[in-house]
Amino acid sequence: MEDNIKLGNPVFDKMMFVLDKPVNEQNHRDYRFNNEELVQISDGIWAMPAYMKDDDDFSMFFIITEIDDGNTVLAFSTGEKKGEQFSLSNPIITGEALNMLVQHDKDMAASILHFLDQISKADEGNWRMVE
Repeated sequence: MEDNIKLGNPVFDKMMFVLDKPVNEQNHRDYRFNNEELVQISDGIWAMPAYMKDDDDFSMFFIITEIDDGNTVLAFSTGEKKGEQFSLSNPIITGEALNMLVQHDKDMAASILHFLDQISKADEGNWRMVE
């Protein structure tokens, strides 16, 4: 990631994290975060809690899926509870979602960014600017 694009800056909204290979049954445990594990919620779509707190109605989930251009992206969705029903929002670009999380828990947003940077340092993914 470029040094001049930082968490919390509006330009970070346009940053997408792209994995080098798809997530599957064999490798999904490689992407554990805070003792959480990716779960396949639909064909080719994996999800895992990123931020959930008892005292905050806001929640966020990692979403990993392949997009139309064939790339596997790590995006996020927010969670919404309506009565007994729980649903996820449409996917949100990686940087935009982390900037949203900064408003709720700056330290957790930084922790997730560190997690993604570790994946990048392991040459398993990288940041890209989207239009």
